[in-house]
Amino acid sequence: MIIVAIDETDLDKASVIIDSLDPEKCMVKIGSVTFNSVGHQIIYYAAEKGFDIFLDLKLHDIPNTVRKSIEGLIPLPISMLTIHASGGKDMMLAAMEAASNSKIKVFGVTALTSLSDEDAIDIFKRTSSDQVNAMLDLAVSAGIDGVVCSPHELELVSSRKSLLSITPGIRLQDSNDDQKRVMTPKEAIDLGSDFLVIGRPITSSPDIKKSLNEIYESIQ
Repeated sequence: MIIVAIDETDLDKASVIIDSLDPEKCMVKIGSVTFNSVGHQIIYYAAEKGFDIFLDLKLHDIPNTVRKSIEGLIPLPISMLTIHASGGKDMMLAAMEAASNSKIKVFGVTALTSLSDEDAIDIFKRTSSDQVNAMLDLAVSAGIDGVVCSPHELELVSSRKSLLSITPGIRLQDSNDDQKRVMTPKEAIDLGSDFLVIGRPITSSPDIKKSLNEIYESIQ
């Protein structure tokens, strides 16, 4: 399943992108950039258009704060949300408890796709893959629904059968943006990704509908 990332602070611009998409071929992702500006409005707008919504806020705080934050989000028409797996097992358990009376799936971010191995060593004192492996074990032990990881760690996820995978860092070709660990849609699907997050290759296209259709057809 394709998830199109909406990263606009203007409601009209975000609405135009959503109007160009097909809910039969994709979900939409609302991240902090859009949520902090026009969050509730754009979520309800997308839901009215028939889209399933992935709310990507990457919650990371003490367990009780994360629990209450998710309880506050439950009334929104969202299907999935994110927390940081590095918040620890108790935080993930609190998130699952808060979401247990809803249909919302909880995904843990393992390591940001903007991090190179050098960055990961600076921050975590281990490589990106080692950090992802540790977060995957933690995610399984907490019983969350899935994880967010780069395409290059998908093989690590496949050995944890209980976890669904959301894969950012999807690019149609080499790019010079801030994503470091990237891969094409077909490559990620072949490695077992359940959800592909694709933003700029679709939303910055002069023909959004055509770009979505081409990517959709390429992974069928």
